[in-house]
Amino acid sequence: MTWTAAQTTAVLAPVIAIFGAALIALLTYGLNRRVARRERRARAFGEALSVIEDYAEMPYRIRRRPGTPEGRHQLTEEVSRIYSRLAFHQALLDIEAPTVAAAYRLLANEAKAEVGGQMRAAWQKPVRTTDPEMNLEEHYDRGRLDRARDHCVVTMRAALGQARFPTPPKRLPARPPAPGETTPPAPSKTTPPTPSKTTPPAPSDTETGSA
Repeated sequence: MTWTAAQTTAVLAPVIAIFGAALIALLTYGLNRRVARRERRARAFGEALSVIEDYAEMPYRIRRRPGTPEGRHQLTEEVSRIYSRLAFHQALLDIEAPTVAAAYRLLANEAKAEVGGQMRAAWQKPVRTTDPEMNLEEHYDRGRLDRARDHCVVTMRAALGQARFPTPPKRLPARPPAPGETTPPAPSKTTPPTPSKTTPPAPSDTETGSA
């Protein structure tokens, strides 16, 4: 019995269809996993940044605090929860995206250095008791925080495939001076004086005479 081309086609067509369907399913599964992973990362990045913003708002909340022990306790508990959330998101990023974790650690450190001092100063301010006093005239500077946040956002976008990874800064640039603010002069470097070398006197003839 001769094997015809029609019979070959009848056998191969279902096999090719099965392999094609399996390949499409595998590609679809891979793409769905990639999209899901990207969405999970984007959500984690956004939640991590929201903790920083909650922390940056604490000086204003402290300035508007009620003058009751319960109000003070509520604010201190909120600060503790924020620190706990910062540690959680730092650990999550260390596992999920180490490069982003380094940028986020820098952001958290800058926020603690800048906002922490502002919170201490806010606690020293008198309690505001009237509605007009809730309108704060002064705004707290967040230059260090914003610069670290910009670097962290660019790093997060790069991790999501939307930008290139930036060069990690060894040190963030200093805040530019405000209008009317003078920049302190850089400390001068003084070179210590070089000790003078004195030549010992030559021996006299009486000292060098023969015995």
